[in-house]
Amino acid sequence: MAGHRHPETLGDVLVPVINHLQDIFSQVTTDFNLELPQVAVVGSQSSGKSSVLESLVGRDFLPRGPEICTRRPLVLQLVKSNPGADGSPAPEFGEFLHLKGQRFHDDEKIREEIQSETDRLTGTNRGISDRPIRLKITSPNVLTMTLVDLPGLSKVPVGDQPSDIEARTRAMILDYIRHPTCIILAVSPANADIVNSDALEMARLVDPDGHRTIGVLTKLDIMDRGTDAAAVLRNEAVPLRLGYVGVVNRSQHDLNTGIGMAAARSAEAQFFASRPEYHDVRKQTGVAALALRLNHILVEHIRALLPSLKGHLEAAAATRSAELRRYGASPPGNTSAARGALLLQLLDSYATRYGEMLDGRSEALPVSELAGGARIRHIYQDIFVRGLEAMNPSSELSDEDVRTAIKNSGGVKGSLLIPEAPFELLVRRAIQRLLAPALQCKEFVHGELLRIAGQVAPNDVSRFPALQRRLMTAVEDYINEGAAPAERMIRDSVACELAYINTDHPAFIGGNRAIAQVLEQRTEGFASASEDGGNGDGGGGGSHPRGRSRSAGNLPASSGQAQGGRHTGSRGSILENIPPSNGRPPHKAMPRVVGGTGGAPQVELFRPEDLLGMTGGQSASAPPAPHRP
Repeated sequence: MAGHRHPETLGDVLVPVINHLQDIFSQVTTDFNLELPQVAVVGSQSSGKSSVLESLVGRDFLPRGPEICTRRPLVLQLVKSNPGADGSPAPEFGEFLHLKGQRFHDDEKIREEIQSETDRLTGTNRGISDRPIRLKITSPNVLTMTLVDLPGLSKVPVGDQPSDIEARTRAMILDYIRHPTCIILAVSPANADIVNSDALEMARLVDPDGHRTIGVLTKLDIMDRGTDAAAVLRNEAVPLRLGYVGVVNRSQHDLNTGIGMAAARSAEAQFFASRPEYHDVRKQTGVAALALRLNHILVEHIRALLPSLKGHLEAAAATRSAELRRYGASPPGNTSAARGALLLQLLDSYATRYGEMLDGRSEALPVSELAGGARIRHIYQDIFVRGLEAMNPSSELSDEDVRTAIKNSGGVKGSLLIPEAPFELLVRRAIQRLLAPALQCKEFVHGELLRIAGQVAPNDVSRFPALQRRLMTAVEDYINEGAAPAERMIRDSVACELAYINTDHPAFIGGNRAIAQVLEQRTEGFASASEDGGNGDGGGGGSHPRGRSRSAGNLPASSGQAQGGRHTGSRGSILENIPPSNGRPPHKAMPRVVGGTGGAPQVELFRPEDLLGMTGGQSASAPPAPHRP
């Protein structure tokens, strides 16, 4: 007898402590998950789960109906109460964790509160939620244990239930029963084939060996005539390490006629006594046998897990104690003025540390990498500026593109001289390329400012997690608010450059200065060719007749020259003095002179393509410009 009372006494001591820990951790913290021992009830819809729980409690307190009734997990803590020392009866009541201190003595009130709390989160149209309801039942008629009533497996959605109701319900059930500390109470109807049990299928997913699964057979009284569940109760069909227990619940007719729990237990005992096929498994039949089995299993389970549970709790307590010590002593003073002064001091320290990090005066600056303001300067000078200097504005522009742009600008009529429109078009295209690296530079600086914001918080700020979160949120919002104006300024700056092309800039080469450079190159080439020709046979200019240079030989005759005739204008009237170019002193431009008919000198003018030769010369594949006499 003493060996039988020991587990009950141990359970009366341990289970309430575990329940108390569950209540504390469910309210106080969300980042610490302690896997405490409990019994989870699993089964398909209308398999009799709720009836089994009511039979274990001995009270009719759960919602019932033809449709899904359990729509939120119900954590049911059963606590056995004893009579008072003065002979007063043992207390019997229910208490919800969300209504702490309020005791319910009426089963109907408990049922209404469960329904109301369920509808508060899931609505009134059969929705489901994984947020548990915690109910403690104190009674002299129960054995101390903790049960979790989970929603039944449903395959067809109804009402406001999602289309994937079965997948969601399975995920919710697995989230509870996957922990090794959870005992699985698999409820299956006996009038269906046990190998098709949804509850056993779910249990085998997380407990394939059946070491922590106990099977419960319901509806034994409505099995087909000539059939029984004795083989299942003998653990022969689908073996489980913890075995099976058969129960007979109240039918809907019994509920409608008001059959109480005592009468239902008497009818259950009479059923098993009248069926000889269950005589050899009588210890595994009835709600009383199920309660004893569950209490014993839960106590042994807690005792086996107690060493690791104790170590886990001690480690968590040490972690929280170390965190508490990091927060330091309590703030000086409890008045609003004292707290305001401390808050102002922390904010001022934060702003000072941020400024020192940008100015390079912070003592926390590392020596192994760039940080703070130096990193921002590196972004500007070494990444952005060097990127601009390495960018070739004409890398994506070929001579053929220039010729095509010039031809397109002439439209149907064409153009005699080089128009301005293609120049502006091509220049704007090159300027537009500056926008992408500028925006990238902005993003780099933005990210670095956010990085500094997370590094400069004073150590005292970590003592106040709420202040730390709000401070970081406020600083990040302030930095993020400046990102949009900065981007607008960058885009506006590029837009200004696109709106007006400054051709008066000293570094700009165009107009007379471009012509001067071309003429200078042509003149130098002609002089070099003349000198080389003077060293040939008879001073005749080598292989080019009449002393013409190699570059000039391909130029067409000017409009002042007849086809093969002689020049009719004056040499001095063609070009005047050219303004200085690139800091060079002004010089007299020399037109290109070639031999004419009868030895008379001729002057050649330049085509637009010659001026464009400054960009790298005419492509060999480009067709020659048409000759205009």
